[in-house]
Formats: sequence, C-alpha cells, structure tokens
Amino acid sequence: MRTGPTNEQLRRLIEELRKKAYAEKAMLWKRIAADLEKPTRNRRAVNLSRINRHAAEGETVVVPGKVLSSGVLEKPVTIAAWSFSRQAEEKISRANAKSMTIAELMSSSDGKNVRIIG
Repeated sequence: MRTGPTNEQLRRLIEELRKKAYAEKAMLWKRIAADLEKPTRNRRAVNLSRINRHAAEGETVVVPGKVLSSGVLEKPVTIAAWSFSRQAEEKISRANAKSMTIAELMSSSDGKNVRIIG
C-alpha cells in the first residue's frame, strides 16, 4: 500500500500546494504537488544545463525535485525546487540567478508565467 512521502515538511508543502490550487484555481500548484508526491526515486532531477537550454532570461522555473550542478547556467533566471545540490547553488549564485524553495515561490507568486522543467 502506497503511503506517500514520510518527510513531514514535504507532506505539509503538498497539502499547502493543493489548498492553493483549489483556492486560486491555478492547477500549476496541483501539478507540482502531484510530482512531489511521487517516490524519491521517481522524482525529477534536473541539471543546470537543461534549465539553461529551456528557460528564457528572467523567467521563473520550477523543478519538483532536485536541481543538480551538471552544466553551466548562463542566464539570470529564478529557480524554485524542492532541493538543490550544494554545487548547483554555487553555480546559480555565480550566474546572477536566484534559487528558492517551492514554498517561497508559492507565497510570492500567483502561478502565472512559471514553467515546470523536468
């Protein structure tokens, strides 16, 4: 029987994402919640090179999983993710980009003009 994530912070985040999705009728948050609810081994892991390839300058990108450091980030973008590798955070700051948690994005954004990469 599948029980969902055991990490209490992740469970609360998923619940908050679902509440916001229905309150604001923004299904982006519901999609992110569904992706985060997957088992860890099935969750997305995205390299900086993919973000660099698919994101436009100044865009906000969500990774419902972990951001890894392979590749180079050459654009100032905002990246929200469940977690970041230490090296990825260093490269993001060197590229004048911004990293934040999904909870921080949820509290500061209405979900418009946000792209899910995975």
